[in-house]
Amino acid sequence: MDLGSLIGVVGALAMMILGVISGGSGISTYADLPSLLIVVLGSWFCFMASSSIGSAVGIFKIMGLTFSVPNFGEKGIVVKLMAFSDKARREGLLALEEELEDLDDEFMKKGLRLVVDGTDAAIVRDLLEIEVSQMQDRHATKIGGLNMWAALAPGFGMLGTVIGLIAMMKNLEDKASVGPNMAVALITTLYGSMIANWLLTPIIAKLRTNDARETQVREMIIEGILSIQAGDNPRILGMKLVAYLSTEDRKEVEQQLNN
Repeated sequence: MDLGSLIGVVGALAMMILGVISGGSGISTYADLPSLLIVVLGSWFCFMASSSIGSAVGIFKIMGLTFSVPNFGEKGIVVKLMAFSDKARREGLLALEEELEDLDDEFMKKGLRLVVDGTDAAIVRDLLEIEVSQMQDRHATKIGGLNMWAALAPGFGMLGTVIGLIAMMKNLEDKASVGPNMAVALITTLYGSMIANWLLTPIIAKLRTNDARETQVREMIIEGILSIQAGDNPRILGMKLVAYLSTEDRKEVEQQLNN
């Protein structure tokens, strides 16, 4: 569980509720089912129209990814690649073949398989970079769906407000209902802003961060595989790979390698 995402979303909602209570209003003042239906379901169905039923239903699973901590295992990858490099220098590239069956990382396995098979380094890089590019495209499609919903929600908020104002204008003779009806009309704008800014925009930012991190890990693996193929000294390989790590992880890996 990604506590940062959970605390952030819950904390932001708590601050809005606290602001409402501090202003002397009750939560029930801001609760309106028709407005919720117009903004949330209306914008969601419109998003479905722009994509597909599968994408619209699957978007909730994508949103859930924000609250899980991705583990790309960068430190373990560095140690493993250095071990492969050391074995390849001592026993040859073909000696890595027996290690591939137990390798969990399919991307690394594919790259090392190409190297063991004697594939030219330029071709290895091209094939692996295509894999990375396709991964980025898949992520961009999912993030694009959330961007679409985030763009639609405020618009539906304004649409709901206009609908409420039209109904209010038709009943102007009832002066006592003008204020309450105006408040209800504006609630849809509030809901649209909340969906876009409180929920969807932070989720989009977190998914982009995770995409950038996974891309960096894949690039690190590519450099490691090509370095093994080139026969680089494991220490040189280690210096290349730790450059991709955070300062804290770098110190931990260097300490582990020096022991």
